[in-house]
This record gives sequence, structure tokens and C-alpha cells, in this order.
Amino acid sequence: MTEISLNRCEWSQGTPIYMEYHDHEWGTPVHDNIRLFEMIALDGMQAGLSWLTILKKRENFRRAFDGFVPKIVANYSQTKVDELMQDIGIVRNRSKIEAIITNARLALDIQKEFGSLDHYLWQFVDGKPVVNCWKTMGEIPASSPLSDQVSKELKKRGFKFCGTTITYAFLQAAGLVNDHVVDCFRYKELIH
Repeated sequence: MTEISLNRCEWSQGTPIYMEYHDHEWGTPVHDNIRLFEMIALDGMQAGLSWLTILKKRENFRRAFDGFVPKIVANYSQTKVDELMQDIGIVRNRSKIEAIITNARLALDIQKEFGSLDHYLWQFVDGKPVVNCWKTMGEIPASSPLSDQVSKELKKRGFKFCGTTITYAFLQAAGLVNDHVVDCFRYKELIH
């Protein structure tokens, strides 16, 4: 349950789904390979849309994409893509759907090479979150040198829908970067 009177990041206020996501997920370090892949997939799906749209459809995405298990998604056929294009519960964008399948195959390649997607991604921050000290939401950038670097490396491997802005959103969401404002109760929780 979400406490209404707590200080929290401005973007999370106003809708219960945003508050719940902010209070229990956003910025919390994620080390589970499947969850990391899901987050990469959903951040790519968000391109050009609001995050609220994606959050509202998240359970539908999980159902449609077999829980975002890379081994399953990597083997999707054109028939499965056509099925997904008919699924009204998700964002029906062929390029984004095909990107998730491509990215699943590449995530499996990374797991073979580095042992896990987790190890590969967290190496960019030496295994611990980058803690920023923003006082206002206006100070938080849409991208950073870190997201530029990670985006470039992912693109070199063939990943789709992983530009620097999308990558920065992923880094924030997965807790590789703590971008809660300093007076937000989650900022303090996550640095201890």
C-alpha cells in the first residue's frame, strides 16, 4: 500500500499506478535477468508514448510475451508476430515487437559471453548504482554520458529501440542510476 503523505518525486504524484510504481519499483536495483530484459523491452515499447500507457498494459505485455523469458521470446516466429499484432492488450507496433524478439536473441548472446545480462549491464556502473543529487525534477537529464555509452554498446551488438534517452530511462528504472530527488523518501531508502 502506498502512503499518500510521503515526499516523493513530482512525476509520481496524481495517479495511483505511478505512485505504486515509484514507491516500490522505480530506481530499485534489479539483478534478475528476466526482469532486466522485460525492462529493456518495455522501455523500448514506450518510445513515443507515455510511461503510464505502458504501465497500464504491463500485465498484458507479460502475458503476450511469455513473461519476457528471453529463451522463449528469441524463438518467436513470424506467425507469433502476426498474433501479437492482433493483441489489443498491448502496443501493436510491428517494429517494436520485432525489436523485442531481436533483443531477446542478443540478450541470450550476452548471457553466453558474460554469464548473465545482469553482469553485463552492471559492469557499466562498477556493480553499484550511480547516485545523483537532484533537488528538482527539472535538473534530471533525459540522457547522460553513461546512457550514451550503454546505448552505443547495445547498438553495436544489434539492439533496437535503445537510443540514449530510452537507455537512460532503463538505467533509472532498473536502479543503475538513482534519480529520485533528494527529498524523496525513496532516495534515502535506496542509498542505505
